[in-house]
Amino acid sequence: MLECSTGRTELNNNMLWCSLSGTGAEFDFKGRYASVTIAGDSTSLNKYDPNNQARIAIYVNGERIVDDMIDEPEKTYNIISNSVSGEYNVKIVKLSESLSSSFAIKEIRLDGTPEPVRKNGLIEFIGDSITCGYGIDDENKDHSYSTTTEDITKTYAFKTAEALGYGYSMVSFSGHGVLSGYTSEKINSEMTVPKYYNKIGHSNYSLLNGKNPDEIEWDFSRKPDIIVLNLGTNDSSYCQNDSEKQSDFKLEYINFLKQIREKNPDSKIVCTMGIMGGTLFPVIESAVSDYKSESGDDKVYTMEFDIQSFSDGVCADYHPSEKTNTKASEKLVKFLKNII
Repeated sequence: MLECSTGRTELNNNMLWCSLSGTGAEFDFKGRYASVTIAGDSTSLNKYDPNNQARIAIYVNGERIVDDMIDEPEKTYNIISNSVSGEYNVKIVKLSESLSSSFAIKEIRLDGTPEPVRKNGLIEFIGDSITCGYGIDDENKDHSYSTTTEDITKTYAFKTAEALGYGYSMVSFSGHGVLSGYTSEKINSEMTVPKYYNKIGHSNYSLLNGKNPDEIEWDFSRKPDIIVLNLGTNDSSYCQNDSEKQSDFKLEYINFLKQIREKNPDSKIVCTMGIMGGTLFPVIESAVSDYKSESGDDKVYTMEFDIQSFSDGVCADYHPSEKTNTKASEKLVKFLKNII
């Protein structure tokens, strides 16, 4: 199962644990039937907490045939049942983010041999709620967070990987930043991505084995060809136009680049920002320039996204719509094709 996994996953007790957005599995096979059994984490035990339960999608030959919330400790989906053999592509995708919940692929039953799907490369996205697809299925700016309305497949990140024919890995957490997570005043140093970058996830809830994704190290055995770092939006809530705070952000950004480079020595890194405002983008450009001068690393780039237009729709808590994400993906794909 592990060779067909997508994103940062953990094989434990013969179950493939999926915590981060987009994690799951993809494979091709030839046969007549297939079923997938999913095990939930601690959130699945509480039917009255739908806003934190994991959301899953299962695709067969590109068609989404399952879109469900993991609100039971175990669920089995019979996804293929035919009298004659056929060729199938099966994709299992965790639509919601790590912060709230995880699930495990407990068993995949089929009458054929699953084969990994060949990709053109691997791209990793490091981000916040924008990358998670926060509220993307809820075009009401007055609504708030819910895993029921998150869908990673509608984000710029997923669309970019698909357009390039790349496999993907998402490391993203709503409200998180580099120096500070979202805040109305004081620094929010608890909600920062660098402290969880080396893990398989970051969640407020435990897996069935009692562990938290925060406790499980990622082995970095899969090296991405490209890393897109899209952070700074939540830091802006803390830094504002304060030059001293912006200097602190710049320092932490450089430190995070060093951390990323240590784990991924050959990846091209693209530093982005701007979909929900680009206040700190000039600081990011300065940080990248200083980092490159100091390290001699010439595989780091910057690209500013266009700010969202409300005429393209706006979702929960003013997050970008799928239309905005599509536009962002088109710009990013064009940029990446020039450096690949």
